[in-house]
Amino acid sequence: MSRRPIACGFLGLALVVSACGDERTTSGGMPSIPTTAPSSTSSTAPPSPTRSVPQSTAPQDAAQAPQSTKCVADSLAAKVEEEDAGAGQRYAKLVFTNIGTAPCTLTGYSGFQLLASGTAVPTSTKRDLDPGPTAVTVAPNASAKANLRWTVVPTGGESVTGPCEPEANAAAAIAPDDTEQIEFPWTFGPVCGAGQIQMSAFYPA
Repeated sequence: MSRRPIACGFLGLALVVSACGDERTTSGGMPSIPTTAPSSTSSTAPPSPTRSVPQSTAPQDAAQAPQSTKCVADSLAAKVEEEDAGAGQRYAKLVFTNIGTAPCTLTGYSGFQLLASGTAVPTSTKRDLDPGPTAVTVAPNASAKANLRWTVVPTGGESVTGPCEPEANAAAAIAPDDTEQIEFPWTFGPVCGAGQIQMSAFYPA
């Protein structure tokens, strides 16, 4: 596995390196409305003396849970696991494993590129909203996955007697909001349909 920095426009793909915040909305809290008690015309007794009660404070050395930061290439290993095929379709999972020493978070979609001996071959990704983007905290040695689907049926002017597209022997992926790619073997043949791969957001493995 090798890593190298690339631009967010990764090899002409519609990379999703900053898509983790897609369609995310926040809602402000309801403002509190101050209320006042109605004034009274009757006489009132003088207030009784009050006594301040010291507030308890949490111990300074209380244990705190480790905070998670976004997952980046240096703390990830990547691979593709093939699943059952059917009706001209291929199904697989892109697996990111946390090889670091602290939890990290993946939110959204991976950038993805097929390679043939280090050279980019036609690749495009189409986002699948099942599941859509959500923050996934990945503990050390744990993994997160994204679903992949592509066709092996030639389309358009693709060859029907030979490979429909150049055959890749490697692939590169980029974690959401990162710019450094992770390369790994690709052993699943050519991707027809101009190299289009349908991809979900990451979810817990």
